[in-house]
Amino acid sequence: MVFAYDTEATLVFAAELVNTAAGVAGSDDDALADVPSLVTLLDEHDYSGRRDLDDDELQGVRSLRGEFRRLWEVDRDEAVDLVNGMLREAGALPQLVRHGDWDWHLHATEPDAPLVTRIRVEVAMAFIDVIRSDEYERLGLCAADDCAGVVVDLSRNRSKRYCDAGNCGNRMNVLAYRARRAGG
Repeated sequence: MVFAYDTEATLVFAAELVNTAAGVAGSDDDALADVPSLVTLLDEHDYSGRRDLDDDELQGVRSLRGEFRRLWEVDRDEAVDLVNGMLREAGALPQLVRHGDWDWHLHATEPDAPLVTRIRVEVAMAFIDVIRSDEYERLGLCAADDCAGVVVDLSRNRSKRYCDAGNCGNRMNVLAYRARRAGG
């Protein structure tokens, strides 16, 4: 494990949220097109606390994708300003909590805070761990030519190059295999 389990879970969630945008893995479809898709995403990642599950909340969560993507596009020092801004704007107050199947972990908002605020602050808190541990190179952009996805590399050997959004790794391996066969 590279980071604490809540940090890893939040980084994976943030990458998956960013990768729901149209244009990832060669898809023109928005994978977060409606409230049921938001519910599925939240449930898959054990999101607790308040959920309004209305169009305003959906649009708010969708609007986070661009802000979070910036965290993958900047260097470690620039990320500090982005993270500090997110925490400052939310009036974050870190605290240990335990709920569901999760042992003690950090939250920095009240459970009844709006979902968008909670997601934003939890991602900022996860990026604090990435920055403090000097592991920013574990974040990257998908190496597939036709993909705009982001990658969180939690592998031991730091070898992950493709996102999980569109099966890019398998797709690129098949393309490389076919190119080798055609050339040989």
